[in-house]
Amino acid sequence: MKAVAWLRASWRGRRDAWLLALAALALAATFLNPGLRIERRLFEHVVVLDITQSMNVTDQVLAGKPASRLAFAKEALRQGLLELPCGSKVGWAVFTEYRSFLLLAPVEVCANLGELRATLARIDGRMAWSGNSEVSKGLHSAIGIARDLPGKPSLVFITDGQEAPPLNPQYRPAFDDKPGEVPGLLVGVGELLASPIPKTDPLGRPLGVWRADEVMQTDMRRQGRGASVSGEALADDGAGPAVAGLGATPGTEHLSALREGYLRLLASERGLRFHRLQTAPGFSEALTDPALAKPVVARADGRVALAALAFLLLLLRNAWPAAQRMRQALRKKRSAAASAVASD
Repeated sequence: MKAVAWLRASWRGRRDAWLLALAALALAATFLNPGLRIERRLFEHVVVLDITQSMNVTDQVLAGKPASRLAFAKEALRQGLLELPCGSKVGWAVFTEYRSFLLLAPVEVCANLGELRATLARIDGRMAWSGNSEVSKGLHSAIGIARDLPGKPSLVFITDGQEAPPLNPQYRPAFDDKPGEVPGLLVGVGELLASPIPKTDPLGRPLGVWRADEVMQTDMRRQGRGASVSGEALADDGAGPAVAGLGATPGTEHLSALREGYLRLLASERGLRFHRLQTAPGFSEALTDPALAKPVVARADGRVALAALAFLLLLLRNAWPAAQRMRQALRKKRSAAASAVASD
């Protein structure tokens, strides 16, 4: 009790000295480089963008103007980078023909935000080396890329799901991917109503739209095949109702819509989550899903907190006299008011 009383008396009589001493002690402690180990949730994604020609369909809207699926996806990614916590990593890859190709291995987002946005802005259809779009094979290739990268990133595969040449649902490619081996998102972009596919030359200059007679309308397995008797159906013809919506749509393959049912099937087979890209905030939420987070033990630097404490102590030392003067002035004002009331 005596010690407490002594401290109170010392504080009242030598407040400035105490505040200065505490501030000096806090600053001196920063030289010890104190820290605290905390667990953080970080993310590491390799993002694969479909750059085939159907992704140039302008059925999206950006800033009130029509935009292509690819442009819409890139803008959502551009905004999504800001929602990832510092320490997270993102890399870029593209898909065309039957495989995916890594452009930039995952790098830390805060230190490399400018570079990530600059490289993202340059991704477009002119990088495609083929007009084919074999989505299931491209997804298999992308899973292999993510699996082989050192950081074991999650996969974010963005596509409209249109297979070109058309797919026969009875003869879908089979792969040895283990469901859930690579976590991630299969992201569908585009409207459900089919639209014409823009045609461009190798330099990206517009050449109108693809016509029905310029596009393969049936899957390759059915071309040139026939029964021994005219009009006889083949035993494997007809995919059945369970997969009827996944194959070719003869007569409309020159048009493109989001193949959501097909993408949901692919996602379930590979242990991925399906997300339909409709808004940038919704996409950012999917990118930061806790299921994709990696718990990382990090060291929090204690020097910043100690320096802030020292600053507050010095600020308090200088502000205290002013606060005391204000309190004294307020007391005098109240006393004067009370005296005036008493005299009345």
